[in-house]
Amino acid sequence: MDYILQQSLNALQLGSIYALIALGYTMVYGILTMINFAHGDLFMVGAFFCFIVATFLKLSFIPTLLISMIGVALLGVAIERVAYRPLRQAPRVSAVITALGVGILLESVMLVIFPYPQSVPTLLPNITWTIGGVTISLLQVIIICLSIGLMLLLDFIVRRTMVGMAMRAISWDKVIVPLMGVPLNLIISVTFALGTSLGAAAGVMYSQAFPVIDPYMGVLIGWKAFISAVVGGIGNIRGAMIGGFILGAVEIMVVAFFPSTYRDFVAFTLLLVLLIFRPYGILGQPRPQKV
Repeated sequence: MDYILQQSLNALQLGSIYALIALGYTMVYGILTMINFAHGDLFMVGAFFCFIVATFLKLSFIPTLLISMIGVALLGVAIERVAYRPLRQAPRVSAVITALGVGILLESVMLVIFPYPQSVPTLLPNITWTIGGVTISLLQVIIICLSIGLMLLLDFIVRRTMVGMAMRAISWDKVIVPLMGVPLNLIISVTFALGTSLGAAAGVMYSQAFPVIDPYMGVLIGWKAFISAVVGGIGNIRGAMIGGFILGAVEIMVVAFFPSTYRDFVAFTLLLVLLIFRPYGILGQPRPQKV
């Protein structure tokens, strides 16, 4: 039983990171109905922001987290303005190709700056508690609590604020809503800023839990976060949270009871099976088609 509880705690930690990244995918899709395939690489940039700030500025965890989130949010807004905004009326495949290109560009730039894997300084004290047979670290508590706090804050913003109301209105009809005085470009920029800042927060926490980072780390993790968003229902914020925790639990339990080489196989099989029986995800709904 203690072993199961220990693995459940690990699943919460991993699922928290997946859920934060998945929220970026689902927010952009909900507003623009496009998949920002560069989002996984923005998560990677967040981890490198953490490395740079912690190594050269030698700041503590909270300032490092805030600087990383703000820096990546500004980068996300700039990418949307330069790469995605001119393609809003273009075929969707053009936006997909551009997003993939932006991701490759980010990887290449980081590879030029950091050609070798980097070790991120530890920003939190190595404190652990043992309750029964379960070992809990301060890092795990902070990752889980901070992630859930950020998710609840985002849910509040989307459901209870004027900005969130504008986001939901634009996701419903991005043609009519701007005619009613809603600033379309500003709301889309805010959406990218929120989504990418959460990805950066996930990158900072991931770099503390797994302190060796490299420019390609965002590829596989980004795909898994995308799976989380699809499992929960792409475009649904609460669905993305649920999907992240489900995928984290599946991966940890597979590694706990089977060879670790089965982990990715099970993760992608989960996506395929879900798409067969529930094409719109757990909380997703089919979008109405305007004719």
